[in-house]
Amino acid sequence: MTEEPQLPPEPQGPQRAGFVALIGEPNAGKSTLLNRMVGAKVSIVTHKVQTTRTRIRGVAMAGQAQIVFVDTPGLFRPRRRLDRAMVAAAWGGAADADIVVLLIEAHRGLTEGAKAIIDTIKDRLPQSTPVALAINKIDRVKAETLLALTEELNTAYPFVRTFMISAERGYGVESLRDWLAAELPEHPWLYPEDQIADLPMRMIAAEITREKLTLRLHEELPYQLTVETEKWEDRPDGSTRIDQIVYVARDGHKGILLGAKGATIKAVSTASRQELTEFLGRPVHLFLTVKVRPDWLDEKERYTEMGLDFRDGD
Repeated sequence: MTEEPQLPPEPQGPQRAGFVALIGEPNAGKSTLLNRMVGAKVSIVTHKVQTTRTRIRGVAMAGQAQIVFVDTPGLFRPRRRLDRAMVAAAWGGAADADIVVLLIEAHRGLTEGAKAIIDTIKDRLPQSTPVALAINKIDRVKAETLLALTEELNTAYPFVRTFMISAERGYGVESLRDWLAAELPEHPWLYPEDQIADLPMRMIAAEITREKLTLRLHEELPYQLTVETEKWEDRPDGSTRIDQIVYVARDGHKGILLGAKGATIKAVSTASRQELTEFLGRPVHLFLTVKVRPDWLDEKERYTEMGLDFRDGD
């Protein structure tokens, strides 16, 4: 007599769903945490600051809960129109969220920038919005330093919970995810169960290429360029052709981007094409064109393409 296979138990409890905003200084690890939670790469991660420009939503499932993450641009003192629009997007994402998680780098501690964010939380967020603290990169400091920092931060603001994590290594991330899942309101799921992001694929493709450019280039140039997906064609043979334009502000930037005999742009194109092929699960033919637009930082169309509000830069 053969035993019938045991089916996994049905999930218990009502469905929960809601938005969680990740905020913090540039490079605090928000994109890394988002990608770790979702289990896929939906936000670009580089060693440079200010790489996230738009509120990228990643969707994570935890039992009966659907957690929709809003990965906001890093909060910093804005100087240019683009900076101001990015900061406005960050606070807009936080104000609309059900729960806010502030990421602080353990080895940097309570910096002037972090103090400014905490002060702004008090002014900009509804008092009813729960704000949790996630001290990230805990593997970089000693235990006694962590304890002192935890006390200092919770004196500065009444966080509802404090988590010690390493987004890069995965330490503590599951505990944070489980807590968020339990705290979200009872609500039908907002997205299909297998959907990981609500960004259009054209924008995700542009973000992947921009990441490769950011990793390859140096100094200010990555913040003086943007990538737009101009054409997207799914072909009958199962492959996809993607045409993208890289806009730069100056002629000199175009030369840097192309590199000697086009070597730089070729390397970027190859790296981006490989990742897009893996991400989409199909062959990708990627074509990059570099164009000089001196005033792209002041063009409404460029901001719309990035998912930012042009008026927020005023």
